[in-house]
Amino acid sequence: MTPHEQIRLVLGELAGGRVFPGIADADTLTPYITFQVIGGPPINFVTGEAPAKRFVRVQINVWSSTSIEAFEVAAQVESALRAETALQVEALTGAGDTYDEVTEYRGAMQEFQLFV
Repeated sequence: MTPHEQIRLVLGELAGGRVFPGIADADTLTPYITFQVIGGPPINFVTGEAPAKRFVRVQINVWSSTSIEAFEVAAQVESALRAETALQVEALTGAGDTYDEVTEYRGAMQEFQLFV
């Protein structure tokens, strides 16, 4: 299972199931969640073999018409990820404000590291 599939599986019940890798369609109802895999530290073995699992750094964004709702859903995102103990989730940042000038949506974004 790819990191994208695992994230959608864990977060799929949140925000009315509106969870998208990358960006959401322009007519998507709020609140919704977008995420992107932004790298992660590699695991390198001296034998040259590929590891069965890897660290993945993920930025998760929650979009809403209000900052309050965005942060409420962001708290649900963090709780859902932390409850998935097999992913060994580490919050790398706290949730921070963001704003999209085109849609005028308020957002909360946070970075996590997963072991997938």
